[in-house]
Amino acid sequence: MVERLDTTFDALSDPTRRGMLASLAVGEKSIGELAQPYAMTLAGASKHVQVLERAGLVTRRRDGRTHRCALNPAPLAEANQWLQQWATFWNTRLDGLEALLRDAPQGDAQ
Repeated sequence: MVERLDTTFDALSDPTRRGMLASLAVGEKSIGELAQPYAMTLAGASKHVQVLERAGLVTRRRDGRTHRCALNPAPLAEANQWLQQWATFWNTRLDGLEALLRDAPQGDAQ
């Protein structure tokens, strides 16, 4: 699982790939459609898609000469689950700090 998380976070580290994933969240797209907002070549877009594929975030299928990509959200769910443990950790810490501040004696403000 740790290795898959590393691959997922590596894929998500690039804003172009995050944008491609957001685009795929609304439906399947061709490599050309994914490349269009970034004014990049099909080869450049394909390299980004390959990184997303290695992370398991995207599946690709051929439709004639067109490569169609679709989102696979499972690795995002795993990453979210891992991040959630840290959200719980920090919420517990911040709740403790809030309790300390609430219970602390208040000085006279002049």
